[in-house]
Amino acid sequence: MTARVGVVTFPGSLDDGDAARAVRLAGGEAVRLWHADPDLHGVDAVVLPGGFSYGDYLRCGAIARFAPVMESIAAAAAGGLPVLGICNGFQILCEAHLLPGALTRNQHLHFRNRDQVLRIESPATAWTNTFAAGQEILIPVKNGEGCYVADERTLDELEATGRVVARYVGGNPNGSLRDIAGITNAAGNVVGLMPHPEHAVEALTGPSLDGLGFFTSILKHLAGAPA
Repeated sequence: MTARVGVVTFPGSLDDGDAARAVRLAGGEAVRLWHADPDLHGVDAVVLPGGFSYGDYLRCGAIARFAPVMESIAAAAAGGLPVLGICNGFQILCEAHLLPGALTRNQHLHFRNRDQVLRIESPATAWTNTFAAGQEILIPVKNGEGCYVADERTLDELEATGRVVARYVGGNPNGSLRDIAGITNAAGNVVGLMPHPEHAVEALTGPSLDGLGFFTSILKHLAGAPA
C-alpha cells in the first residue's frame, strides 16, 4: 500500500505544492490537509511546509501553532506520527513545543536565499534514514528568521543525545548556534529543518537531487513500521 503523507496548507504557505510534489516523486501519495480542519484523514506522516503562515504576525509560526490541524498533529506526533517541519514548519514545531528552542531573525538581519551545503549528523530519524552520518548534501536555504537558538543546557542535551540532525557547512547563512540546521525530538519521529529539501528533488529546478532523500526516508521508515 502506498504511504500517505499529509501536507498542510496554512494561509500564507508557499511551498506546500512543492512538498506535495516531492512526496509524489519519492513514490508516496500526497494528501492535502487544511489548517482549519482537525481531521488528518488517516495519513501516515505529515509535512509542515515553508512559507509565511498567517503572515508571520506576532512571531513566525506563533499563530499557526493554534490551528485546529496542529492540535491533531501534536496529539498524533506524541503517539509516533512522523512529522517534518521545513523552514516555517520548523518554526511552527518550536512554537508548538514539539521541538525545543526557537528560530529568530538572521543575525545579519537580511533575508538569505542560496544553495547551502549541509552535513547530515543523524541518520537515525524517520526523515533521514537513507543518508549516511557525515554525508554532505546541497539544498537551498531561504529565510529571514532562520537563526536557531536555545539555552546552553538544551544545546548540550541535543548534542549529547544525537538530536542534531544537520549542520551548515561552508558558512552559516543565519547565525544559528552551533551551525544547527535541523533537530529532532527524542523519539526521532519529529524533525525540524530550516533549509528546503523539497526544492532539491529534480535536476531541472534544483541544485541537486539531495533533498529527495528526506522523502524516500519517510517512505522507507513507513514500509518498515508495524501496521
